[in-house]
Amino acid sequence: MDSPQPPPPSSSSSGPSRRHLPPSSLTPSKTVHISSTTTTRTAPPRNNPLLPTPTELALLSVYPILLIFGTLFAVLSPDVTASTYDPLIQSHDQGSLAPSYFARKNNLFNVLFVKRGWGWITFSFFLFVFTHPALKTTAQKSRATIRWAVVTAWWVFVTQWFFGPAMIDRGFRFTGGKCQVKMAEIAEADAGDIGIKEVFTAAACKSAGGRWSGGHDISGHVFLLVLGSCFLLQEVGWVVGRWVRYVEEERTVVMADGAVKGAMVEFDRAERYQQEQQEESVRGKTVMEALGHGGKVAVAVVGLCAWMLLMTAIYFHTWFEKLTGLLVALTALYVTYVLPRWVPALRGIIGLPGI
Repeated sequence: MDSPQPPPPSSSSSGPSRRHLPPSSLTPSKTVHISSTTTTRTAPPRNNPLLPTPTELALLSVYPILLIFGTLFAVLSPDVTASTYDPLIQSHDQGSLAPSYFARKNNLFNVLFVKRGWGWITFSFFLFVFTHPALKTTAQKSRATIRWAVVTAWWVFVTQWFFGPAMIDRGFRFTGGKCQVKMAEIAEADAGDIGIKEVFTAAACKSAGGRWSGGHDISGHVFLLVLGSCFLLQEVGWVVGRWVRYVEEERTVVMADGAVKGAMVEFDRAERYQQEQQEESVRGKTVMEALGHGGKVAVAVVGLCAWMLLMTAIYFHTWFEKLTGLLVALTALYVTYVLPRWVPALRGIIGLPGI
């Protein structure tokens, strides 16, 4: 009697289970690789500490956009092109033929706001610093005040005084500018005195009835409006944005040992815990609610700065004067808000907004 035969191999397409075969019976082409699917979360790429963050770059781009739009509008608008432009007063006709109310230097926004611009900027800044609940520690308020002092010093040096005439006046004279006064007044000047064109600042020239002529005059309006508004955006934006977690991106800083880390690493652990507790209490608030009274005033000042910057771009100064005003303002902003991120010693003195 025949012994029973083992059952034939299954005809299933999957074939016999390979885990029961000895490894020696498997050819390289039959080797089984078993892998498990895993989800790996990668952290977002760090921002370059030498450059502004993407959000900062987006906000900064608004300034050249306003200036370019204003310049093109001035070129294409029939009312503006029909108005006579006087290079000595750096504006269009100031009489009844002025192309717009905002083209007149005596408009109320220019007289009451721009001419006193740094006073408005300073007022709104300190109102925010000393009333907003996110700025609780003395260290935070002190470093914010130091940053204000740095930016204010730059404003003074450029527009008011720089160990004598302001940088704007020095630049004008360096590029060949002089004060034009009446010939009779020049004839009456003492022959032994230094030439009028070498001793007059813009203010002194104007008070003597003269006019600046011949040199390059940096646009003081563009400089002030860009510097002041971006200063407030940095100080208010980072504090409120971090407080209510509307700003998720993080600035990066270079540590003393050369390591590149997120800026929050320098936040004191106890202070960070307090801030997280505050963030939980304000979660769900709108931006306007989170700004507080001081922040709302600052936003209003920034809005006026943007509007008057556009009016300046349309009706005042040449494109090159506006460009240099923008560049001089951006220089101070970079030194105050970006340079400390990769210079630990400087960051230890002036800190970063919101930290």
